[in-house]
Amino acid sequence: MKRILGLDLGITSIGFAYVTEGKTPEESSIVQIGVRVNPLTVDEQTNFEKGKPITTNAERTQKRGARRNLDRYQLRRSNLIETLTDAKIISTETPLTEIGKDSTFDTWRLRSKAATDKIEKEEFARVLLAINKKRGYKSSRKAKNKDEDEGQIIDGMEVAKRLYDENITPGQLVFQMLQKGKKYIPDFYRSDLQAEFNNIWKFQKQFHPDILTDEFYEELQGKGQRATSALFWSKYQFNTADIKDIEDSLKTVDTIKLNNREKKRLQAYKWRNDAISTQLGKEELAYVITEINNNLKNSSGYLGAISDRSKELYFNKETVGQNQYKQLLKNRHTSLKNQVFYRQDYLDEFEAIWTEQAKHHPELTQELKAEIRDIIIFYQRKLKSQKGLISFCEFEVKEIEVNGKKKTIGLRVVPKSSPLFQEFKIWQNLHNVVVRKKGTKKRLTKDPNQALLFGDEKEIFILDQDAKQYLFNELNIKGNLSASSTIELLGYKPADWEINYSELEGNRTNKALYEAFLKIIESEGYDVKELLKVKSNRDEIELNDIKVSADEIKSMVKEIFKSLNINTKILDFNAELDGKEFEKQASYQLWHLLYSYEGDDSASGNEKLYQLLEAKFGFKREHAQILANIALQEDYGNLSTKAMRAIYPYIIENQYSTACEFAGYRHSKHSLTKEEIEKRELKSKLELLPKNSLRNPVVEKILNQLVNVVNTIVDKENDKLESEGKPRDFHFDEIRIELARELKKNAQERAEMTTNINAAKIIHEKIAKLLQSEFNIQNPTRNDIIRYRLYEELKNNGYKDLYTDTYIPRERLFSKDIDVEHIIPQAKVFDNSYSNKTLVYRDINLKKSNQTAYDFIATEFGEEGLKRFEQRISNLFEFGKKNKDEGISKAKYHKLLKTESQIGDGFIERDLRDSQYIAKKAKELLFQITPSVLTTTGSITDRLREDWDLINIMKELNLPKYRALGLTEMEERKYGQQVEVIKDWTKRNDHRHHAMDALTIAFTKRSYIQYLNNLNARSKDSSWQNISNKDDSYSIETSDLKISTRDVMGIEANELHRDKDGKLRFNLPIPNFRQEAKEHLENIIISHKAKNKVITKNKNKINTKNGKLTKIELTPRGQLHKETVYGQYQFYQTKEEKIGTKFDEATIMKVSKSEYRNALLKRLYENENDPKKAFGGKNSLSKKPIYLDEAETVKVPEKVQLVWLEKDYSIRKDVNPDNFKDEKSINKVVDVGIRNILLHRLREYGNDANKAFSDLDKNPIWLNKEKGISIKRVTISGVNNAVPLHHKKDHLGDIILDTDEKPIPVDFVSTGNNHHVAIYQDEKGNLQEKVVSFYEAVIRANLGLPIIFNNPMEIIDLVLERNITDEIILNALPEKEWKFLFTMKQNELFVFPNEQTEFNPKEIDLMDPKNKKLISPNLFRVQKLGSLLSGFWFRHHLETTVDSNQTLKGITYIVIQSANNLKEIVKVRTNHLGDIVSVGEY
Repeated sequence: MKRILGLDLGITSIGFAYVTEGKTPEESSIVQIGVRVNPLTVDEQTNFEKGKPITTNAERTQKRGARRNLDRYQLRRSNLIETLTDAKIISTETPLTEIGKDSTFDTWRLRSKAATDKIEKEEFARVLLAINKKRGYKSSRKAKNKDEDEGQIIDGMEVAKRLYDENITPGQLVFQMLQKGKKYIPDFYRSDLQAEFNNIWKFQKQFHPDILTDEFYEELQGKGQRATSALFWSKYQFNTADIKDIEDSLKTVDTIKLNNREKKRLQAYKWRNDAISTQLGKEELAYVITEINNNLKNSSGYLGAISDRSKELYFNKETVGQNQYKQLLKNRHTSLKNQVFYRQDYLDEFEAIWTEQAKHHPELTQELKAEIRDIIIFYQRKLKSQKGLISFCEFEVKEIEVNGKKKTIGLRVVPKSSPLFQEFKIWQNLHNVVVRKKGTKKRLTKDPNQALLFGDEKEIFILDQDAKQYLFNELNIKGNLSASSTIELLGYKPADWEINYSELEGNRTNKALYEAFLKIIESEGYDVKELLKVKSNRDEIELNDIKVSADEIKSMVKEIFKSLNINTKILDFNAELDGKEFEKQASYQLWHLLYSYEGDDSASGNEKLYQLLEAKFGFKREHAQILANIALQEDYGNLSTKAMRAIYPYIIENQYSTACEFAGYRHSKHSLTKEEIEKRELKSKLELLPKNSLRNPVVEKILNQLVNVVNTIVDKENDKLESEGKPRDFHFDEIRIELARELKKNAQERAEMTTNINAAKIIHEKIAKLLQSEFNIQNPTRNDIIRYRLYEELKNNGYKDLYTDTYIPRERLFSKDIDVEHIIPQAKVFDNSYSNKTLVYRDINLKKSNQTAYDFIATEFGEEGLKRFEQRISNLFEFGKKNKDEGISKAKYHKLLKTESQIGDGFIERDLRDSQYIAKKAKELLFQITPSVLTTTGSITDRLREDWDLINIMKELNLPKYRALGLTEMEERKYGQQVEVIKDWTKRNDHRHHAMDALTIAFTKRSYIQYLNNLNARSKDSSWQNISNKDDSYSIETSDLKISTRDVMGIEANELHRDKDGKLRFNLPIPNFRQEAKEHLENIIISHKAKNKVITKNKNKINTKNGKLTKIELTPRGQLHKETVYGQYQFYQTKEEKIGTKFDEATIMKVSKSEYRNALLKRLYENENDPKKAFGGKNSLSKKPIYLDEAETVKVPEKVQLVWLEKDYSIRKDVNPDNFKDEKSINKVVDVGIRNILLHRLREYGNDANKAFSDLDKNPIWLNKEKGISIKRVTISGVNNAVPLHHKKDHLGDIILDTDEKPIPVDFVSTGNNHHVAIYQDEKGNLQEKVVSFYEAVIRANLGLPIIFNNPMEIIDLVLERNITDEIILNALPEKEWKFLFTMKQNELFVFPNEQTEFNPKEIDLMDPKNKKLISPNLFRVQKLGSLLSGFWFRHHLETTVDSNQTLKGITYIVIQSANNLKEIVKVRTNHLGDIVSVGEY
């Protein structure tokens, strides 16, 4: 008798089934089945499904980089001040900021003056501090190739000089080039394009004044080609000219040979050339205006603007300071924040200023200059090498012990852009390609040596070596090939044939290189399209669209490169070269140079690269500029170069696993021989995975739940053995496991996403258009788009960065001051995905260095900083959940909360699916406690579930309750059969479907899997007769081992039968299996993991001078407060109150009349400040009045008026129909006058908010019409309970104190996210509730108070004893007389009474497993906790959905809106198996 455990492992649930398996079905049985639900947050689940290595504590990391950059700037500043002080340039008393009236731009004046005239030493210091603040843009080619985030630098000063010297426009220059046969058009500065546009506009306006109006000029700003063309039609009812041919004056022997696209381009530039001096027709003019306007729209708004500014400095012969001060003199409101210059421009300015001032101040020595320039202001540390953080090769790695600790050593994996990896991957995939005729039902043999299974029929086959080599050649140059292209290359029709890939992945590196090579050839005047017979009219040539063979492309490139004196050896790569010859080959060196070059200090950042490309390979500068813009694949493979080179000779003709064996590698590290199996010692129980021990914390969470489930079953069985007097030595004979299919599906999506990461620009097309129109960015790059998206993410944080909460002005978005920062550094995980990025100030990014955001925040700001950080990102995440276009994504949220320890060793987003990862880790765990772990698949489970008639069990279990509610209907199926179905319902609405799958998995024998995986052996082909398990190997991955025809037929004879239709079915595992399964399913209670944690104690180790210091930090485990930030204001409240024992000093101070107040205070002081003595008993005012005069004729009344200031919290909102829909929303406006104006406006428009509050620019709401003051934004009351995040500061950054010398709090937030509801019974027997927010629970923990106040009297005494004055705590205190009953937390279980079935939970033994079937219909979990007004929501424990259909109320969910309705419910607790283990509060 075998003891078998079946497991259905999913993201949020684990289905389990413990069965016994005998030699016959009659000897087998079901012991227990069940489901454990492990609720992940929505973001955790989504990101895990996408294959993202995210942690729930990841989002704090984002702010750390910004803070670190800020700290680095401040460190540079302090070092500069110290150096200047030591050099006697300034003293400690020297003011370093503008002081006095009209001094706002004084530093700019001095900076401008310093380059040409003497300034004082103290003034010179201020100038240096200003330069230190903005050091200029320093290009980083490596970063640009990773993200393209810095945009596109226009390296065209030579072109600009030519335009200037020859006094021509960009259009005229291009026309000259086209006439000379040039194909390549250079990039132009935006300023030159704008000048051309303006000059043409001005000249043509004299001929078309009715068209080229000032109003039309403004309308055209920022418009693209289509929009500009559409404006001409909508405004003037004519279209741009349609070019059909070139005019006669352009027709020459050469031009008539041009294709249509080239002719159109030549004619267009002819018009553009003439437009500056010759009248054009209106259609031709519209064409020219449209083209130039489109060029302007596509010009880069960030790096293009930097280039423009640098060009302006060059031509005007001025410094950065002079240029910007000139702007301020012209317009004092000019914003300089977003005006970025090259680093070299700042260095030039520094040199000019120092040279001038050194003439006047001998203290300014060369040594001091070098120190300030090179060590302080312009010092830029090199990026730390990431080599030590790359994953180890699985074949070249081992563990050693160093000082008692295990250490992993070995070779690192290869970059995916490596030509070796690219070729290796192609061969690996080609061996898996199967070609089949569409519609065929025939199967393919798995014998790699047998190409055709069905001889001459050839309906399905694998590729022979010649076909593989042919496809390899194509894929190796053209890149990815679609399935249809592949089939055509093989000589078949895509309409009739198909392959098992939608797309074959090719050599991305070669594709990028060859496309660059074609651009180089085109720039030399060659007609590439003609040479390659390309018929497309697109400007860009896509290699995989070219019909010419890859060999012809290579030959053509080689021939032309020879004539250009370019080293043609770069076109040949040999992966099988030995030793150093491999690395010396030119093709490898070219890749390595482009891959590894990070940039230099030149304006373009690539000057040294240009020189190297010319010296090593013969590329001209213009060629090198094209090559420098190649973006190579960034992630890594899973093998080292050494391993790949060892395997490569064998993988050309063999499957990957076979090639590994030939190379001497053991492909499956879990393969064991029978002898090793027999000697292996099993553990009695599984151990929980240590926190942060896995590279993916979501996997860690899932696997730890798996450990808990398995251990609970083992403990339960051991308890039975112990009760029988037997030793506790229970073990499963085999564990059978299937990974949930939704995981596999989403992991494949993730794998596809990483495989096609370079195609992201297509997804971002919409944003690209916005950047073109709003920011005038020429050819927006992926990084431009990402930068903008990251900025919009911060909208609901006031466009403040996440690390330091510092505002990022829109105009600085594309400046050098703002960096795209990797939340989890690429040095740690090489995760270059969007969800791992955020915007921060550059100095903070530098300061963050290689820390995760969370670690950076913790290090720099401590616990309070972490709390604020967590709140910010939690707020943004909440916005993201409500609207995908708002806030941050779930993936990013988790990464921001991730610590370095949670990253793990070398876990990167690579082509390793998370489904495989979790399956592998699960099997490794389970293999510790059982001799055998069997992996099955979803398709096999589907087949067995069908054969065993389990398909409709879930529907049958749910049908009665839905039928009673009228939620079923009859559907007509095949052959007119009528079937009753539940409306809008699937089996996945019921958690028990996981248990049903687990039960199927538990009875899935190894022979079933082998049979289904080897059906081809049923052909009785002789080649299958003698197949056996090679080398007597045994593995936890033996599901796919080949078996012989004899074995297959033997399994079929013993384990299958034919049904009445003659179809082969697997035999039932036990008699009456369907009925047995149904009875067990009816007895399931779903085990839900409750959310109880409030804080986690973390040990933070800090390096100090005296060694390591360990600090215990309490880290909140959730969102502390809501996102909206409020301002505080006060208003008066009044109330009439009877004088009594509650009149303490604070209350008396609220009495409005001073004479009453003074008299009451006097009575209080006379009675030792005890209000009970002063105003109670014999001293009550009714018995002993307080007289105000000596004659005792005037006395203090028994009731007095109290007046006090009440705090409220406000927020500014735009006046629009969304914010002010009705009078109720307008009544929240704080200012009474403005409130009345808005009310009047609404009534004036018939209470139609859309009419009243739309188009306020055209139809203003006047506050003061004479002065032109209109109402656009108003302050409204927000919440009456909030806590401050910050304190008010002045312009120097110093905290401002109030009249009591206390900091003034600002930026208030509302607490939310309820942790639990405590239910009490008052002295009258009524139930009272106290809703406790998560924020309050954290405060209780920090104060050392119990999270749950289960003894009101003791808690009140404790609060008094500790003198706790926190209002949040005091307001939540229960009355002393109240009796605590129970709490309700999310996912806790409660049994409800049922009047209809007369079920009363207090009348049965809830812990008796026999009563599970009775309990189940009445068992509900806490779904959400609000106030009683919104209700306490309970969801039935079996339900997976949160549908609020009113018809289902009371069946699938219950809403409680009166505390007294909780009187009869009973709280229960289950273990991981769904067994009730306690009743009542626990």
